[in-house]
Amino acid sequence: MPITFVTNLIDLKLNIMKKNKFILLFSLLAILISCTEEDPIIEYVTVTKTVIDKVIEIQNVAIDSNTDSTLQGNITSDTTLDASKIWLLKGRVSVLDGVTLTIPAGTIIKAAAGTGADASTLIIARGATILANGTADAPIIMTSISDNIEVGGDYPSNGPSLNVDTRGLWGGLIILGYAPSSFSGDVTELQIEGIPTSDTSGLYGGSDAADNSGTVEYLSIRHGGAEIGEGNEINGLTLGGVGSGTTINHIEIVGNVDDGIEFFGGTVNASNLLVWGQGDDAIDIDQGYAGTIDGALVVLTAASDHGFEIDGPEGSTTGRFTLKNATVIGATDNCTSEGVDGEMADFRKGATGDLLNILFKNFASGKDVELDASADATTYTAGTLTFANIDILHPVDAEGAVCSDVETLDLIFDDKSDESTFETDASTFAEVVTAQADGNGLADDSIFSWTFYAYNN
Repeated sequence: MPITFVTNLIDLKLNIMKKNKFILLFSLLAILISCTEEDPIIEYVTVTKTVIDKVIEIQNVAIDSNTDSTLQGNITSDTTLDASKIWLLKGRVSVLDGVTLTIPAGTIIKAAAGTGADASTLIIARGATILANGTADAPIIMTSISDNIEVGGDYPSNGPSLNVDTRGLWGGLIILGYAPSSFSGDVTELQIEGIPTSDTSGLYGGSDAADNSGTVEYLSIRHGGAEIGEGNEINGLTLGGVGSGTTINHIEIVGNVDDGIEFFGGTVNASNLLVWGQGDDAIDIDQGYAGTIDGALVVLTAASDHGFEIDGPEGSTTGRFTLKNATVIGATDNCTSEGVDGEMADFRKGATGDLLNILFKNFASGKDVELDASADATTYTAGTLTFANIDILHPVDAEGAVCSDVETLDLIFDDKSDESTFETDASTFAEVVTAQADGNGLADDSIFSWTFYAYNN
């Protein structure tokens, strides 16, 4: 169909007084494009300004919302995205049962702004498949429409328009499966948090431990966590009842309002996870999750709560996870904790799992690894919640000396109920170190060289 161009020339004059002379800095040509319903629509969504040598440059972040590069509503047939385009995610988008969504390496998806039940969110429903096979050289990026990242993963010369402190601009990625989960009342399925109960694509749980939801690797999820209701936000990556047939590795979450990654039951294994600057917990485990997390880097900021929050089963199905080879970095500046929370880890509601080779570093005094109540003292005493090779690397002051008010192991490891030997046992499974030891924590953080975190640090 023909496109009619209407061109208006707007002369903008900016006068700067210098030695009684006026200098004309620039004029801006604005091109407004109108079209029929079948034609492309160019959405200019954010404007950034930089001042260089008194010349103002106006840069528009544009999304081409052609019908062939917009994800909206339910995806009902197999769909493959084109990595040569910026894709627009508009509203709640569900990939339905029996359908495969393929996202090639290097694909960039920008989500439209919004809050409430229709915040832009991508759901992989039970029975659906996601094939998101990024690479270290060409990761897949899910971000906000306000992000000025370009096709190919590059930024303009003035750098990124958003940073780790930019949160809640869209929802997140939710993957749901048929794997066993431990629900209150021993129901077999539940609606995932953040999705209205009227949307049945939000159901998760079942009896297939080997359920396969596909593959997600080398994926960066940025600036999400839009609020659905009061106190109810979407996680960066939500895994609900996801089975062991699914592959999850090399995942980055940046600046999410709620949790970075949350495991609601299921049996999926996950490796090489990076969570930076989340608003709540970095890695959250609930409802009898029974998989293995191997390799994680958590970097807290002033906005963050716990590095780990681990809840136990809610029904009679038990479940027992393994979390190993992880480093958690606290938000401490010159011996002073940044923010209000920023705890190391919290175990609640009868948590069951095994933690080994974990390094907690740069946490100020008063931050702890906590058994929350009697139920957690019970699982610890029974040997269904275990700790091994846990290292504590204390922060230092501006002169490089260890902070003067750091705490001993029996204070860092705290049983709030005082019903177990957790605190006195700490010296048998943990130690204070002056440098990272071999075999403790994440062995090599260069595996995250592809991430936005590495770009900024």
